[in-house]
Amino acid sequence: MKQIILALALLYPAAALAQGTTAPPPNEAKPAASQPPMVGDKPLVQIGKKQAAKKGEKAAAGKPQSVAQKLQACQDVDDGTKERLNCYDEIFKPQPKPKATPAKGVNDCRFVKEEDERLTCYNGFADKIPKLPR
Repeated sequence: MKQIILALALLYPAAALAQGTTAPPPNEAKPAASQPPMVGDKPLVQIGKKQAAKKGEKAAAGKPQSVAQKLQACQDVDDGTKERLNCYDEIFKPQPKPKATPAKGVNDCRFVKEEDERLTCYNGFADKIPKLPR
């Protein structure tokens, strides 16, 4: 038992000293702001960052979004606000008709003249869309 304690007493400080950091030579020193994060002696590699869709923004170039994905992005905007209606109106440009018929699809909501009714129409169809991967 005494031998184990003695061995630990000798090895513990040696292990602590071995983990100490050494500064690189002055000619290899880089400013902290330009030096990438390091894992051990290798730079940290970042695979990619997810971009959050904001208020119906279009996806990165080369990967266009479907209408359903654009409508779901509008669902992220606060409900019942002018911003959400503007988001929907960017997808389907409003074309009000004097006699609006009941909407059979989300595309028909653009013919509703009243803004509150048009927002309710878009929300009704957008809520029914199953969640798509982003």
